[in-house]
Amino acid sequence: MNATDTPLLPSADEFEPADEPNRLQEPRLWRADGWTAKVLKNEDDEGWAVAMIKDGEPEPALIGPWTMGRDKKNPKPLDGPAFSTLVKTASEFVRRHEQQLHAELHQHIEVSATAGRVAVSLDIVPDEDNPYATLSAHNEAGELLADVRVAASFKLSRTSAIAWADSRFKKPA
Repeated sequence: MNATDTPLLPSADEFEPADEPNRLQEPRLWRADGWTAKVLKNEDDEGWAVAMIKDGEPEPALIGPWTMGRDKKNPKPLDGPAFSTLVKTASEFVRRHEQQLHAELHQHIEVSATAGRVAVSLDIVPDEDNPYATLSAHNEAGELLADVRVAASFKLSRTSAIAWADSRFKKPA
């Protein structure tokens, strides 16, 4: 065994805490705080990439470039500060994706129609076999005026909301 084969000793703050038995800290693989970071060879070029995988998820939440080590051949080893930054970045990415998905599946618009001020909501249920949406309307007091099932492809807009309210909430075609 030569000097390059000798494993580095972990610093005091890198020892496994008792409350996190799945914690793992290796040069190319770290697992902690509900995340796993894997440093991988980038097949598209001669560089390296890091994949951030949230516990329980089959696919990485984020994949990005990773820094080369001093030898310009191997990747820089993962460390505590880098892992923390990766967790923060991946968590923010997942949070933004969830917000975008929520916005796509739950739309809300308020319009003035013949019946007065109406709040119209479209809630899409993205079922794999039978996707659908629920279109609902509430008056200013929050009372339900109508609730109908529509196609998941229904487009909620100011025009479609006013037309639905003015038709006395008949199911849109």
